Amino acid sequence: MEPSFLSRVVLPGFLRVTRRNRPFRTAEGARRHIRERTLRPRPYGPPRRLRADVTVTVDREPGWPVYTLTPRSGTVHGCVVYAHGGGWVNEIASQHWALAADIAAHAGAAVVLPIYPLIPYGTAGQVVSAIAKLVRDKRSEYGEVCLAGDSAGGQIALSTALLLRDEHDVVLPRTVLISPALELSLSNPEIDAVLPRDPWLGRHGSRVLTELWRGDLPFTDPRVSPLAGEMSGLGPLTVFCGTHDILVPDTRLLVAKARAAGVEVDYHEQPGLVHVYPLTPTPEGRAARGVIVDRLRAALTPKPIRQAES
Repeated sequence: MEPSFLSRVVLPGFLRVTRRNRPFRTAEGARRHIRERTLRPRPYGPPRRLRADVTVTVDREPGWPVYTLTPRSGTVHGCVVYAHGGGWVNEIASQHWALAADIAAHAGAAVVLPIYPLIPYGTAGQVVSAIAKLVRDKRSEYGEVCLAGDSAGGQIALSTALLLRDEHDVVLPRTVLISPALELSLSNPEIDAVLPRDPWLGRHGSRVLTELWRGDLPFTDPRVSPLAGEMSGLGPLTVFCGTHDILVPDTRLLVAKARAAGVEVDYHEQPGLVHVYPLTPTPEGRAARGVIVDRLRAALTPKPIRQAES
């Protein structure tokens, strides 16, 4: 099915005209962006106009703000910890808040949004370990917990799921990955074929960001590059990626590797669509957000207890 006019023409044109891609396309653009964000941090609080059927609270339990969105009516069924994207350098955006509110309202879940430290201060090892602890704490509070994240947040979410399995014997009922960053050296040769079609991401600027984010860990550490981890024993994955996204070659490798290891993978690859297309104001984005809500609601809804046969 051909992408909508919004996805095919309007959105890529907007990204190029507004130069939203500069921090990712060139090394100097990335360095300039880091300096600007360090000097003038952006606000991260919820938009004033968030849907009225959710409640927002905040605490600072891990040392940084952690927001929780819950539905105003009905019982809360489990929790979703959502790691926002932004290249490990940008704060949470309105699109993340809107998706989190939709999940809270329609999946009947508490949605937890950690405002984790960004580069040049935050590192993969620090943040992944802290979010793993956050997930364990929320399991004590809510029972079942799912992880979700987009782009850089997708890396954090999958790295956290691997750490929880390996160090705490915790298997999550579902992890949702939206255009996840999976191998942070960006060395996959198939990226070269996608680069001319991607209006958003690039290799040179992204490498500046990932070098800072990995800290003292090698790119082969699963806390940095979750694609390097062993997949067997993970809970189900729901994964989204567009073909005009330089992360799609590694996403395909993840899907194949996880399925070969016996992991249930629900993969949604959309031809002609850009990075994090489920967050975009397009028909395809709206449909993908519906899938995300459905998968999380199904994973967190209490299952009926089967009576033993007499």
